[in-house]
Amino acid sequence: MGFRSSIIKPFAHKIARDIRRWSARAVLEQEQIFKQLLATGKNTAFGKAHGFEQIRSYQDYIERVPIRDYEGIKPYIERIKAGESDVLWKGRPAYFAKTSGTTSGVKYIPISNQSIPNHFGSARNALFNYYAQTGNGQWLDGKVIFLSGSPELTETAGIPTGRLSGISNHMIPAWLRSSQMPSYETNCIEDWETKLDRIVEETLSQNMRLISGIPPWVQMYYERLIERSGKKTIKEIFPDFSVFVYGGVNYEPYRAKLEELTGGRIDSVETYPASEGFVAFQDSQNEPGLLLNAASGIFFEFVPAEEIFLENPTRLWLKDVQPGVNYALIINNNAGLWGYNLGDTVQFVSINPPRLIVSGRIKHFISAFGEHVIGKEVEEAMLQTCHEQGVKVVEFTVAPQVTPPEGGFPYHEWFVEFDGLPENLAAFSARLDELMIQQNIYYQDLIEGNILRPLVITPLQKDAFREYMKSQGKLGGQNKVPRLSNDRQIAEELTGLKLK
Repeated sequence: MGFRSSIIKPFAHKIARDIRRWSARAVLEQEQIFKQLLATGKNTAFGKAHGFEQIRSYQDYIERVPIRDYEGIKPYIERIKAGESDVLWKGRPAYFAKTSGTTSGVKYIPISNQSIPNHFGSARNALFNYYAQTGNGQWLDGKVIFLSGSPELTETAGIPTGRLSGISNHMIPAWLRSSQMPSYETNCIEDWETKLDRIVEETLSQNMRLISGIPPWVQMYYERLIERSGKKTIKEIFPDFSVFVYGGVNYEPYRAKLEELTGGRIDSVETYPASEGFVAFQDSQNEPGLLLNAASGIFFEFVPAEEIFLENPTRLWLKDVQPGVNYALIINNNAGLWGYNLGDTVQFVSINPPRLIVSGRIKHFISAFGEHVIGKEVEEAMLQTCHEQGVKVVEFTVAPQVTPPEGGFPYHEWFVEFDGLPENLAAFSARLDELMIQQNIYYQDLIEGNILRPLVITPLQKDAFREYMKSQGKLGGQNKVPRLSNDRQIAEELTGLKLK
């Protein structure tokens, strides 16, 4: 055990004890946070406009505060940008997390002094909890890397502004900064491929012990390291590499390829951060799901996913949720987001303690014929098919083909980049379709009723998705390929990248 891991060990065990304590009383924690948020929020412009003074119960809150997306809070954000204080939260934001939206253009998400511990303490807690549970703290005694966006910040009305990952970079404590890779200068490079080459140069000779990032971009990092070094696996390059930290996408579709590149399975810690708040993290190496961050300044609401676009959907808080139900996730936090639709859907796999999985995105679905296929369904079907047939997939996305140019019934078109084509693509497609029928009863009805024909797989050439993301200016960083689209926009871009 090294010096740093020895010093931190008792603190890690304290963090783990705290997590066990509050997770056992998560509903009470949420109730207290709800009251605390209202007590502060009543003195803001938003609180006054929505009658926070008169709110005595969660039902009162529902009646006064509608669910909003970014467009709904944008007028308040504009008031903050114009210099006003006490708009959504007391004072002015400490930061704006700048992110892009599909309909809103650039979004400016407030981060307050009170919400900073949620954003930047939760990742630490997840890792220290992992240390306490497994005894593996040796990653603290070597180099760590966070593959993220640029840490450079600008100012918006005097408020430091940048990507969440960039803001996070400024919050890394001094004791960890000496171990952090890559260098600040390299991290500021905007072009992902140039940045990646520099990261490889800087880390190739280092004692890397923890690697963190979104799986598809970590895969690029691994491949470039292996290519540059002449080694066969990452474990040959970094013998002490022992923890992979990831978030943002489901790891399972990438696991086989990443473990092949790594040279075997290593421990992983999954996190669920968003610009709006750090929602959940993996608290156990043995139990499924991510622990809801129920004691960290966010009051969570849950709306049955099929009701999210209704004028008055059912709104539940943690006390009322059920396992296995697909919920749209709504947050209220100590930076001034009220009834904010995060855009994600989740399902609880455990109620006590509250653990969940991310099942998809509200806007990433296919329902061209009323089937409402979600991300979790396509990922599970693809994962099982690959496992059964010994096939590896690099990336995939699915879109409806409503008016096939070849004629005949419409279908779901799966654009798939294989790491080696299946020996029998027709058999692979047929099994994938069987599993989709098992996953989604509406899809089953459409297939059996001859409204849809079985799915069609369009194999793509090597690096097709990377080329697509590069063409969209979204290569690297925190960007992700949508699993599902209800239109043909992405499909049309990928059609030119078909396997010849």
